[in-house]
Amino acid sequence: MSLVGNLEDLGLGEILQIVSLSRKTGVLSLQSRGREGAVVFRQGQVVRATSSTYQQSLGEVLIQKGVIHLSSLRKALALQQESGFRERLGVILIKNFGIAQEVIEEVVCEQIENVVFSLFAWIEGRFEFEIQEHIETVDDTKLDPLQFMLDQGLNPQFLAMEGTRILDEQRHAIETASVAAENCSNAADLVAEARVPVNSHPMVKHSLVIVDDDGPTLQVLVAGLRENGFDVHAMTRSEDTLIKVDNLCRSGIHPTVLIDLIMPKMDGSGVLGGIELLELLHNNFKELPIIMMSDYQHSDAEVKVSGMGYPFIMKPRRAELNTLKALQNFLSLLLPLIRCAESGGTLPRWQERFNLGEELRLEMKDDDILAPLKKMQCSGLSLLRGMLEELTNPELQGGELLLVLRFASEYLNRAVVFMMNNNLISGIGQFGISGSTFGGDDKVSTIHFALETGSMFMEPYRTACAHKIKPVPASVDSVVFEQLGSGVPEEVFIGPIISQSRVIGFLYGDNLPDKNPIGDTETLEIFLSQAGIAMEKSIFDRQLL
Repeated sequence: MSLVGNLEDLGLGEILQIVSLSRKTGVLSLQSRGREGAVVFRQGQVVRATSSTYQQSLGEVLIQKGVIHLSSLRKALALQQESGFRERLGVILIKNFGIAQEVIEEVVCEQIENVVFSLFAWIEGRFEFEIQEHIETVDDTKLDPLQFMLDQGLNPQFLAMEGTRILDEQRHAIETASVAAENCSNAADLVAEARVPVNSHPMVKHSLVIVDDDGPTLQVLVAGLRENGFDVHAMTRSEDTLIKVDNLCRSGIHPTVLIDLIMPKMDGSGVLGGIELLELLHNNFKELPIIMMSDYQHSDAEVKVSGMGYPFIMKPRRAELNTLKALQNFLSLLLPLIRCAESGGTLPRWQERFNLGEELRLEMKDDDILAPLKKMQCSGLSLLRGMLEELTNPELQGGELLLVLRFASEYLNRAVVFMMNNNLISGIGQFGISGSTFGGDDKVSTIHFALETGSMFMEPYRTACAHKIKPVPASVDSVVFEQLGSGVPEEVFIGPIISQSRVIGFLYGDNLPDKNPIGDTETLEIFLSQAGIAMEKSIFDRQLL
């Protein structure tokens, strides 16, 4: 089989499916704008992937995931060099540092996926698939540290579908950012006017790494900080930030790092990704000046940040950044913090607070929501407020399911969203559910069952109230537990998803495999009552397309 052509005519997704169906062994080479990539197949399965633009080593990924410390990685690399690179890094980590083989294999699998997904952005250039009779196995090949290889291989059709989905999301994000940029066409003038004079002396250009997953906000803040004389490195992901900081420190540059609190965790399991990144930087770069920022209060996070010795500052919301006064006020507070961090002085703590209940009343225009909110702790309120803001964001565009799962991940180890139609309950999304041949989403999508008397779902349906129960499974519940895997949990949470006084679905959650008690879920329950309307509208809109 000869397969040669242009990426403009045949995309990577189609190529992956062709090679998969033909069950061929060989190497797919890609060239695009001076970049080079390769995907290696064995009998139609992807076993290796490389890219000149995605150069991330196994050790870097293990550091990001908190599996090893930077000092251990350096020792392992020294051992590899002493042996003349006869052993691969993964083998050294397993033999000498007690890293489980399953962890190494999981990371390698994830990295092959990430490399392949990055190649989907190459929409122009050349490709060529060269058939080879034999591809070396993991055991008899010496790999470059930037290469990742699996024995069993990954399903190319899954990679094709997931890569296409990710590319569509990236295109949508770019379009959204473009619209925001047009709405802020005077951003350059705004940040120029917002330059905050600190003193009359010329400022030494200091390196600053700013991390925020919100593109328009990041764009304005970066421009404002550069106008005030900083050498700014803009990051949207924790993974990229760790690599950038490590590279800067290796080159003798010790930057100040400004981290947004609310962004995805690296494994996608929650929304307090800023805390996760702070802990990784704190553990691996002890002397690094770090400042945490957020556009809403979160008491538990502030206590944790303060306890680690770092300051916490409130940033303006995205809409407020369009005003000169808000940007000037923020920079006038932020710049002294950065100066203090650079000089090694004692960093002040941010003390301003606001009436969260009043803000919710004004934004939601609903006094009824205040009664249950007054019973809760401030940390739960803060998280709820931020999630409600995202839920009412017109740019969410069908992301309600992801938002529900992100919120649930703060309370539960794993969860499934079920939707109900004519008493038939079907799984539509999950986190924490592991798959064998298929992924967790595929496993959940095969779960269908009828709402029956005696089922653990009946009481939440009848009362329209959330329940935490010790399950005594009816026959239908046993089937659900069997399909989810890991046995019967000691406690489960079932929260009805409500739209216009009707139960349209359920959020199921438990704490397997840890079996720890499920904590207070009152804020999660309120969020579900608000999310139901948006979810039903989104599903209805998709049915009309």
